[in-house]
Amino acid sequence: MTLSTISYFLIASVLLTIAPGPDNMYLLTKSIADGTKKGVALSCGLASGIIFHTTLVILGVAAVIKESPFAFAALKYIGAAYLIFLSYLALRGAMKKSDKLKIESKNADKNSSYFSLFRRGLLMNILNPKVLLFFLAFLPQFISSDSDHASLQIALLGFLFSVQTIIIFSLIAITAGKIRELLLSIKNLPRILGFMEGAVLAIIAVILVIE
Repeated sequence: MTLSTISYFLIASVLLTIAPGPDNMYLLTKSIADGTKKGVALSCGLASGIIFHTTLVILGVAAVIKESPFAFAALKYIGAAYLIFLSYLALRGAMKKSDKLKIESKNADKNSSYFSLFRRGLLMNILNPKVLLFFLAFLPQFISSDSDHASLQIALLGFLFSVQTIIIFSLIAITAGKIRELLLSIKNLPRILGFMEGAVLAIIAVILVIE
């Protein structure tokens, strides 16, 4: 794995992490409702779940990469198609979103501990099969089909994805806690975020196929 490959992976990972999705929206909502510290605790839990999914990818994908170049190529294009599908769902969902981000203050758990929020984020990630499907589609794109250390490379990529996720999610929590009043006043914010997610996923899928 070359330095340029890692650089491309980090760029794609950052773009995907900042592209709004269910985790981002929940994190943003929780940070606005309960403050920065609670948001950071939730961020760490969400990012830690990535290690679990990376392990499953290592167990199932490394053997395919090593034994069958054809299967690896098929996985690559299927993965790109899945990213396009996610882009379509994001764009369709953006059309149905409300004009303003709504905060259900009555349901905000003000007394929840930092550990309980960490555990909540962890379970949200682990129990979401779509996350595993995403990593099955995404991580192998950056592994060489003739690699003798596919498992180690996938583990490294999963670790890097988790680290950058913690950093970016924590920045989201800090920012949301600081400018909560401004965020609540922005019209069409959910729709804008949804269109951003769809565009980023589509661009990444195209880049992965043509390279």
